[in-house]
Amino acid sequence: MATRKNYVSGWTAFAAVLMIFGGAMAFLEGISAIAKDNVFVTTQNYVFSFNLTGWGWIHLILGIVILLAGVALLSTGAMWARILGVILAGLGALANFLWIPHYPFWAIVLIAIDIFIIWALCTNDHHHAATR
Repeated sequence: MATRKNYVSGWTAFAAVLMIFGGAMAFLEGISAIAKDNVFVTTQNYVFSFNLTGWGWIHLILGIVILLAGVALLSTGAMWARILGVILAGLGALANFLWIPHYPFWAIVLIAIDIFIIWALCTNDHHHAATR
């Protein structure tokens, strides 16, 4: 009896790879913030200014969760993984928006990645619509 192996393709695979990449980058960003690396800037008079170490822990944990969700999405393509991906990408975009005063360029890059993830996961893949 042959069993059919689940696989992902198209926009779902694209979103999963971006989640793995974005999660790894957020994880590394968190480690740098916790270590109080010199790559971060403290912008004066920014409305959303928070403690660098606290943000480091948030990015570290969120990065791990996004990376693991990306792996789950890539390996299963399940609807729950797509929904979780949209939620986590939204949280990632929000966290990076609030992160702008510490590392503006990279925060904007990660916001763009999160938006691409949300778009790719909300795009209808014909393969998944027919098999899920």
